[in-house]
Amino acid sequence: MKALVYKGPGQKAWEDVPDPVIQHPTDVIVKIDATTICGTDLHILKGDVPAVTPGRILGHEGVGTITEIGDAVTTLRVGDQVIISCISADGKCDYCKQGVFSHCLGDEGRSGIGWILGHLIDGTQAEYVRIPYAETSLHPLPPTVTPQQGTLLSDILPTGHEIGVRYGQVKAGDVVAVVGAGPVGLAAIATAGLYGPSRVVSIDVDANRVEQAKRFGASDGVLSSDPDWKDQVLALTDGLGVDVAIEAVGVPDTFRMCLDIVRPAGHVANVGVHGKPVEMPLQDLWISNIVISMGLVNTDTARTLLKLMAQHRIPVDEFISHTFALGDILEAYDVFGRAAETKALKVILNA
Repeated sequence: MKALVYKGPGQKAWEDVPDPVIQHPTDVIVKIDATTICGTDLHILKGDVPAVTPGRILGHEGVGTITEIGDAVTTLRVGDQVIISCISADGKCDYCKQGVFSHCLGDEGRSGIGWILGHLIDGTQAEYVRIPYAETSLHPLPPTVTPQQGTLLSDILPTGHEIGVRYGQVKAGDVVAVVGAGPVGLAAIATAGLYGPSRVVSIDVDANRVEQAKRFGASDGVLSSDPDWKDQVLALTDGLGVDVAIEAVGVPDTFRMCLDIVRPAGHVANVGVHGKPVEMPLQDLWISNIVISMGLVNTDTARTLLKLMAQHRIPVDEFISHTFALGDILEAYDVFGRAAETKALKVILNA
């Protein structure tokens, strides 16, 4: 089959690789119908995720059709169309029983890490993919949801919702600022609206993305390159700062921005994937009573979000800016990697 193979920092290739095979009774093989590229894939290509080794097939999102099932799989059938979760969970370990699927103790990839697809085992940017723990790592695709829409349930929507909105404890009446209006930041904006905040402020260096964010539910936009960006944000509050600041980029400057605009007793929810150390000025923060959270998505809200998606409560189609054939994935990477020029949000690859 063809697959997108990581060759080391800055290097990738669309090339022939062996077809995946069933390795364990709980596995299934899925033929990819639609997949996408994540900002995390770009971090991998920058060398920010050293656990990804050369030869790995990238990708952890997608919708596909089951072509083969392991002997222990009883609730899935060949021909089922399914959403692939970015988190693989055995459903049996202590963490899974607590709903902390992101730290599944199963022995696939590395015990204690649930994100293994395109990270520690081969992923979804391929014609076929092996899915371990299939019964607890796949969701049936409803007939009212397209494969392209379902792909957004693999990662970005649960990530923005769980790590941004829920960890940030967004509640009715809050002023929420989301720093970074890429796909995950937009997912946080879209799902924050489910909780009734009074304002959702999108902050980004890209004027196009700041404007685009209003289609996802942002009430206000601030260009972070403006010298008075912080004053603009504070002017949208009572002057004390935002209730919840969500970091959705993954660089030191944007984390610092969140600390600069959160009010005392507020929340900073870090969603971004960081590849460099970030200074934490505890000598200033200890007295502020803020809560700082971070984490890897559990995807425990994916089924809830799927119901809302099916009822058109989340503007999922707005996320898809470009569509490519799977075989044109190198072009798709180029477009996604130059988002400021191409105005790319989420690129969908159809098999």
